[in-house]
Amino acid sequence: MAIIHPFLHPSIPANSAIGLPSASAILFSTFYQQMNAIRHLRYNSRVHETVTAEEQAVHMLRWFKNTILDLRRLAGEPLLLAGVILMFAVLGLFILYPLYCVLRECFMVDGRFSPGVFGAVVLKPYNWQPFAHSVVLGFWVAVIGTAVGYLFAYSITRIRMPGAGFFRVVATFPIISPPFVVAMAAILILGKNGLVTNWLLALGVDIYGMGFELYGLFGLVLVEALSYFPTAFLLLAGALNAIDNSLEEAAMDLGASRWRVFRTVTLPLSLPGVAASMLLLFIESLADFGSPMILSGRYNVLPTQAYLLITGALNDLRGGALLALLLLLPSLSAFLFQKYWLEKKSFVTVTGKPVGGTIKEVGAPVRLAFMGACLCVTAVIFALYGMILAGSFTQKWGVNWTFTLDNYMQLFTSGSDYFRYIVTSVILSACATPITGVMGMAIAYLVVRKKFIGRGFMEFTSMLTFAVPGTVVGIGYVLAFNAGALPDALAWLDARVMAPLDAGLRAVLGPGGPRLGVDATALLIVILFVFRNAPVGIRAGIASMQQIDKAIEEASFDLGASSFTTFRKITLPIISSAFFTGLAYSFVKCMTAISAVIFLVKGDWNLITIAILDAVESSEYSQAAALSVALIGIVLAALGLIQLMVGAMGKTAAAPRKGKA
Repeated sequence: MAIIHPFLHPSIPANSAIGLPSASAILFSTFYQQMNAIRHLRYNSRVHETVTAEEQAVHMLRWFKNTILDLRRLAGEPLLLAGVILMFAVLGLFILYPLYCVLRECFMVDGRFSPGVFGAVVLKPYNWQPFAHSVVLGFWVAVIGTAVGYLFAYSITRIRMPGAGFFRVVATFPIISPPFVVAMAAILILGKNGLVTNWLLALGVDIYGMGFELYGLFGLVLVEALSYFPTAFLLLAGALNAIDNSLEEAAMDLGASRWRVFRTVTLPLSLPGVAASMLLLFIESLADFGSPMILSGRYNVLPTQAYLLITGALNDLRGGALLALLLLLPSLSAFLFQKYWLEKKSFVTVTGKPVGGTIKEVGAPVRLAFMGACLCVTAVIFALYGMILAGSFTQKWGVNWTFTLDNYMQLFTSGSDYFRYIVTSVILSACATPITGVMGMAIAYLVVRKKFIGRGFMEFTSMLTFAVPGTVVGIGYVLAFNAGALPDALAWLDARVMAPLDAGLRAVLGPGGPRLGVDATALLIVILFVFRNAPVGIRAGIASMQQIDKAIEEASFDLGASSFTTFRKITLPIISSAFFTGLAYSFVKCMTAISAVIFLVKGDWNLITIAILDAVESSEYSQAAALSVALIGIVLAALGLIQLMVGAMGKTAAAPRKGKA
């Protein structure tokens, strides 16, 4: 390191406090970049058939020279260098280290590597059953959810259908609630004491006696497909809109019917989107914890098995980690397949010509068929969420149907447990949301606009939590931060800094109010929220930044502005739309989180999602419904507020231009 250091920046001594740690952090991922270079070289060798040893040597020397230039460029901007080091540090600490702790728990016994422990778990037949159940469930959710998403996407983008805007809203509405809220609604309708079940029983029809079973694979596929199809819809709508309509027009000009155009042109060109949608829904189904917890019956899946193994009578943290690792394998494989293979298989239809409107003229029977199918799905969604609203006003669902407001009175009575859960959820989500947005934009800026060793590694690591199921993340955080340096440091900070500060404020302002302090549980929940929800904001920021002409930022550099000033005054205002998209997504996911955070909540720091799940498990469906309505209302209000902020910023930005005009 001391030999390489002079190439970084001649003015920084090798033994300085900045030089050596900086070089160590930056060179951490050199191997990752070099593998990309070798892969690129092999690709060239296949294309050109022969690459001489001299050419390989020149390539390696060029790579080494560019690496040194990148290092010197970083060393010349201390603030940028500090930002890169900070990002690598936090990504390593809060993403890679918890995953390492899970692997360590699975393969290390008494400080020694022991793969036999994992092998013993894998070879047990009763552990393969929940694994197989999880994969089968994920497959059917991916197939059905993608089919429903494609139905809505094709209807809205390719058919002149009345109410397209309404169906677009319906297709995204399930995003605002946790998936297990849909599962609870299914229980209210078709459960053993559900509304339809009781109504049919009064008519002499016992559907459960006839073999119907909601609690199992059928019910889980139903609720998860309806919960996750919005993801498929958004992805497929973008894929269909990206298809050059001139290809479809050319096929129709040659005499092809609409069905043949769809079968030979539209569907093949949208297959990358279909495959990506199926993989994403497969990953989300594998990671789902809440729905199987209340609706799986005897159909055991890995997330609930791992949770019960850790929190049950056995208190087997290692066993839960081993099951979580089994869950990680198919999920991470699907993510890597989507990222490194499927993205390269996309069909390019950009011709350089302006793209007009898509073909939307179809016959009345086809239009009515698509509209009828969308209306059927819409009716099911309305029935599910309408039943939640109706159930919140009943005394006890299935037993006492009396209208009451008591369920809401318990929520909003100051001092009640439910009120505290709501306030806690809002506070922690509000703390995590802006941090998530800023960090997402910062990582996107570094990845797109700056050159440094490990740039690809930073992007991959920041996106990793999207592929890792929440159960694995939650167990990793328990193993990594439940004891050790971080809790001890927070306890010291609370006792030595925050407690005297709180005492001083009370001496000035008087007694009363919450204590000013640092709580390890609350901080870990916020950190978990930040790194769990950052990938969407990062991807949105990367996509937005790739559309910005570099000349705008280069002009700022030419005028003497630093990278930080350019990002703050030039880049961030331009990508504000992506920034607020990340904020909205982050807040929704924080408010509806359960799979990872359930391992961390305790004491005063409980969340509304945990309260809903506890109420459902206690058969307090009316109270759970009221909590769900409150959760949906809070999320909608927050999204409306963010939309108002975006609109206000747009008007402010447009005002000077109108004045000049």
